[in-house]
Order: sequence, then C-alpha cells, then structure tokens
Amino acid sequence: MSHPQKPSSTAMPPSIPPAMLKELRQLLASAIADARAYDVPALCRRLNLADGEDQEAYASKFKYAHKRLMEVSGEQVVASARQLLSEGEHFELAEHLAKIEELAGSAVTMLTRRRLIALFDALPLARDIEDVELLRGLWPLASLPAPQPSGETTLDDYLHRHTVRNDDLSARDVLETLGILTCSRAQLFRFLAAVTDPEARSGPEQAALAEKIDAVLRYDGFTLALAGKISGSPFYAVRPAPTGSPADESISATLAAFDPTQVHARWTTAMARRASEPEGAITLARTLLEDVCKWILDQAGETWQETDDLPALYRKLAKVLELAPDDHTEQVFKQILGSCQSVVESLGALRNKLSDAHSPGPKRARPQPRHAELAVNLAGAMATFLVATWEARRSEVGDRSTSPSSNNASGRAKG
Repeated sequence: MSHPQKPSSTAMPPSIPPAMLKELRQLLASAIADARAYDVPALCRRLNLADGEDQEAYASKFKYAHKRLMEVSGEQVVASARQLLSEGEHFELAEHLAKIEELAGSAVTMLTRRRLIALFDALPLARDIEDVELLRGLWPLASLPAPQPSGETTLDDYLHRHTVRNDDLSARDVLETLGILTCSRAQLFRFLAAVTDPEARSGPEQAALAEKIDAVLRYDGFTLALAGKISGSPFYAVRPAPTGSPADESISATLAAFDPTQVHARWTTAMARRASEPEGAITLARTLLEDVCKWILDQAGETWQETDDLPALYRKLAKVLELAPDDHTEQVFKQILGSCQSVVESLGALRNKLSDAHSPGPKRARPQPRHAELAVNLAGAMATFLVATWEARRSEVGDRSTSPSSNNASGRAKG
C-alpha cells in the first residue's frame, strides 16, 4: 500500500479561493526549490514559467520559483503543479492540489469524518499488521514533522513511539494527528480502502468494518464497494453512490398520478431508505406492491381479505387484469408474465428473509443497500406495470370504438 501522489484529474477546478491559490503557489515554489539550484531554471521552463538567470536561482531557489509563479494565472499554477507531480512525489503539494480539484465535487462533511473516526474507538486501524506500517503506506511519515511540542523530529518517530513502543495514543488521536478531519477526499478514500484491505484485516471483521464505513459514507453520496479479490480475499474502494435513475422519475410520475398520498408516499419513502435503511426499504417494497394490488382490486370491485399476503393478492389481481401466464397463447408473453409472478413471490421471500418485519435471529443475513435497491426497483417496476395495465383495461372498456379483437396494453395474444 503506497501513497500515490499523481494528480487525479485533468479538468480545471472552479474559481480557486485566493487563500488556496496563495498556498498552492507557495507549496509549488517549495517543491521546485527541492531541486538543485542549477536545475531550477530548466525546471521552471519545463513548467511553462518564465526563464531567468542562474545566479538568481543560486541566491534563492524558492524566491526564483515564487516570483515566476506570481506572474502567471491560477490556471497556469494548477497546470504547473500537475506537471511537477507527474514527474515525482510531493505529498503536501499533491494534497493541496487535490483539495482544489475537489471543490467541484461532493464534499465529505466534518460530521461524516468524525463518524468514521469513531468507528475505530474500539478497533485498531489494522489487525494483521502494525498500525504504523499501514500508515506508512499512505503518508510519507518520515518526511512529515512531528506535532509540537514533541521530542521526536518526524511524524514517523512520533507515531512509532506512541503506538508501538508506548501504546499511549488512541486510534482517534492518531487519525486527528494525521489530519483525517481536513485531508483531501482522495486521501481519506485511500485510507478507508487501506483499513479494509485484506493485508490489514480479514474475515468477518473486514466485512463488518466495510459495511459500517459504507453506511456512514452513504449520507454524503459515496459508497465503499467491493472492488475485486486478491488471493481469494476481497478488497474495497470508495465510489460515488447510485443516486437514482430516469426509471425512478418515471415510476414516481406514474404512482403519483395513480394515488398521490399513500401509494406514492410509500414509493418515495422506500427510495429514500435504499441506502440508509436497507431493511426498512425492503419492507416498504413489499408493502408498496400490496397497496397497489389492493387499490386496483377495490377499483375493479373485487374483494380481498386482510389475511391475504402479497402472492395471494397478486393472483387475484392477475385474474382481473388477465396477467396469468395461462391467459395467453404466445410463448413470449407466457414467459414474461410468468417472470412477473416469480418477481412478486421473490419479493415476498426477500422481505421475509432480509427485511425488518421479523426478528433477525442470530444467524440471519443482513441486507445491504444493493439488496434494498434491487427490491425497491423491482417493486416500483411491477407497481408501474400493474397501474398501467389497469388504466389500459379501463380505457378499453370505456372506448366503444375499440375492436374486440385488438390486443391490450399488457401484450395479451388471443389464440
């Protein structure tokens, strides 16, 4: 696990706050000044900065670079920083540039960062390796200064003394010292990937920590998702969380027109809970379909019992809407409608197994946001189909000019 220092984006950031631009110029000048004096003029030329005399660079490498950086636009400073980072590692410069480039994206709030830190109040940062070993792969500890007042010179010496030799720093202390509350989003995400890496921990603890981190990140629109496996063990990466799809809008519009209070409200609540409350969302997915079935049966003048479960309600409605596979002769329609019936039955089973409607028991599987998203999306699609089919049936009955032999909206083919 190494700490990548290459720029992550080629897109120009939005307007850079003056204070951030000022610091970027200073950090870039310091990074240029790390070069030997006789190399500085050529390096500045390579970074598209103005040329100058070698003697000026010998007098002060930092002043030489900073003077030229003050003469160019913010866009050029960013471009020069990216160019330098493509040639070598400069941690502080890379961090500051990342923060600038992340101005256009979604932020990870201070509250979320504190919640992430709190996950380690009862856990080490790593289980299978020393914490400091994990951190060395993410921060250049040997070149960062120790916090003051301190008897150590480098952050590496400081952390080694207080986490390995003395063990008198909590994980919270370590993370706050490293700047987790203020670091770039990219650095935070690298840290989260590292603490859930199989080199750091494995087995049930790895999966449980990944699940907890994912639940916290979801509030800010990110997810810690499975990225692959190495030697049979999973590893994770942070990605933007799914935020919905055009299908969500289409389903919302159909259900709002059908019943803007109970049915549509059930749908919007289920959507909102897909990421944050998977168990509740799965319960709502089934309840949504039950609502739709009961409403249509009522409108059709059919009866149902309070004890009817979802499969029973669907079978009654399928007769009214002629959606039973046996009502059709075309094989493709029989297959599609048979699959619809299977979806309804599976949603009921998923709800019984994974929702919050029953006691979990010691060995029951815990639903993930992806399970809830699948259940809610399937329920929404089926609800829309049932409403659309019912509307088509009513339209056909009311339209006296429609030919009796014409096909209906559900795709029924007469034999």
